[in-house]
Amino acid sequence: MKVLLLGATGLTGGMVMDKLLACEQVSCVVAPVRRETGISHPKLAEALVDFDHLEQHQDLFAVDAIICCLGSTIKKAGSRERFRQIDGGIPLKAAELGRQQGVNAFLLMSAVGASSSSPVFYNRVKGELEDALKTLNYPRLSIYQPGLLMTERAEQRLAENLGIKAMPAVNCLLQGPLKRYRGIDAAHVASAMVNEVMLLAEQGAAAPGGVFYHHYDDMVASASSR
Repeated sequence: MKVLLLGATGLTGGMVMDKLLACEQVSCVVAPVRRETGISHPKLAEALVDFDHLEQHQDLFAVDAIICCLGSTIKKAGSRERFRQIDGGIPLKAAELGRQQGVNAFLLMSAVGASSSSPVFYNRVKGELEDALKTLNYPRLSIYQPGLLMTERAEQRLAENLGIKAMPAVNCLLQGPLKRYRGIDAAHVASAMVNEVMLLAEQGAAAPGGVFYHHYDDMVASASSR
């Protein structure tokens, strides 16, 4: 299976990259990046691209599946407009190019609480992207909605790091329908996404189609299924 990965230099995307390269069912990982990853691997096809002009790299999207782990913060992006482009516009453009190339599966790392009607700007952008992806009629669209990623990043995010420290205690209080809001290890999200790719590779044309949402319980269970 040939897989294109967006966000290979990010926290979860980097974990997905490592797992894809180690996966027997994956023959090639296409990684469009802004900067070199520094990874050398026979399966890796790395390409430096201008993400604001992905249409110039359409041939990269001739793959079997796309995994999107792109994500930023308003602070890091610099403005709401730029954040909307990084977390909404670029993933949508990639999905459009994939459909034009006949890609059948798109896996998106979104966020818990994503909704196009959310009063929270971050969640609203995520929800708008999810809605737009559904209109592309991918045979299989998988949307992962993790809560706070309980893995510290190389870059310092004070509020996020404080949340990570408090989350284990908070997780115990989140039961029933609220469990989807639990913090989760980024490695669990990455494993769940790669395990889905492995399943698709094994099932081929027999793989069920539709729109699939994955929350805390699903991701934890899937991460440990292989």
